[in-house]
Amino acid sequence: MLDLFGKAILDFQTNNSPEAVVTETTISEADDMDVAYLFRSFKDMPKLEKKALQLAKGKILDVGCGAGSHALYLQEKGFEVTAIDISANAIQACTLRGLKNVKVQNLLDIETDPSESEQKKQKFDTILLLMNGTGIFGTLAETSKYLQKLKSLLNPGSQILIDSSDIIYMFDQAEDGSYMIPANGYYGELTFTISYKNQTEEPFPWLYLDYNTLQNAAHANGLECELILEGKHFDYLARLF
Repeated sequence: MLDLFGKAILDFQTNNSPEAVVTETTISEADDMDVAYLFRSFKDMPKLEKKALQLAKGKILDVGCGAGSHALYLQEKGFEVTAIDISANAIQACTLRGLKNVKVQNLLDIETDPSESEQKKQKFDTILLLMNGTGIFGTLAETSKYLQKLKSLLNPGSQILIDSSDIIYMFDQAEDGSYMIPANGYYGELTFTISYKNQTEEPFPWLYLDYNTLQNAAHANGLECELILEGKHFDYLARLF
């Protein structure tokens, strides 16, 4: 992995001639993303993210923290926050921004040793997966594996706050009003390609889940699912518990 997304984040943090990140998917053309957006303050965040941060409680895990803006806000509010990302460059930027508890880690690699006492296990009261948090699942088939891992990291009475979008609107409609989606696979399964400073990352899978599909997956894995808020553009925030 070239870690180009993380490199863009670190370049912005260190003022090392940052450029726009170019993203392209299987259903959309190349699009420039201004990395400065990842460094936004609370007042500049979308309402779904604001709501998630307002609902956060207790000991918090921020999964796929990126530039660390969500975790930083919560840390400044006095919460105990652990922020993880698979990008070493992004984590370096988070450290430079003042985040105290950050680490390069894949969610699936967090250990919960059954032999340890409950006090020593890595458990959380709130787990955040924001900015299309379902993306890290990759495919619909992998969703249960991730939900089971998330469930194993929850304290009693705790919550997972996750957002995504129903991207059905990106497909053409037939005359009868139905959407012309691929016959094979789930329409929210995309392949992303990221380019930065004349380098291109290996394509990777990224999952957008409509709310009903997330709810069904949650129930299948012994979790309740509640729709918290809907955005203006087919996006939503959900709470799993």
